[in-house]
Amino acid sequence: MSGSGERNQTDGVETSRDFQPATESGRTGIMSFTLYGIPNCDTVKKARVWLDERGVRYTFHDYKKAGIDEARLNGWVQELGWETVLNRAGTTFRKLPDTDKVDLDAAKAVKLMLAQPSMIKRPMLDLGDRRIAGFKPDIYEAALGGFA
Repeated sequence: MSGSGERNQTDGVETSRDFQPATESGRTGIMSFTLYGIPNCDTVKKARVWLDERGVRYTFHDYKKAGIDEARLNGWVQELGWETVLNRAGTTFRKLPDTDKVDLDAAKAVKLMLAQPSMIKRPMLDLGDRRIAGFKPDIYEAALGGFA
């Protein structure tokens, strides 16, 4: 990956280099975001390439290795809705028994995602003040235009 810099990996969390966006006054400040996902997911790979090519600093959090804590997941569900956070199109969800798929609500969705983080929509980009579920270059550009 072009410009990806050094990466350190510990317990499923990778860090990458600093990004110092110029402000209107010309000063720079370090911004860092967290990208949650699974490294072998094609959509996560595309998001990482997009961020790396623009020099955006982020920490990568691998659901498979580091898991996800319930409080954070509940926060995402409150902010974005369980229907957005739960990846019902993925293989993991589709392979569930029908009894697990019926009568879904926020609590049941969180329980399923905690048990199998592969069911969480990927990637999830945490900007600090808000989250973006999935990857669409135009949405990332709109959100990060001042940083990329």
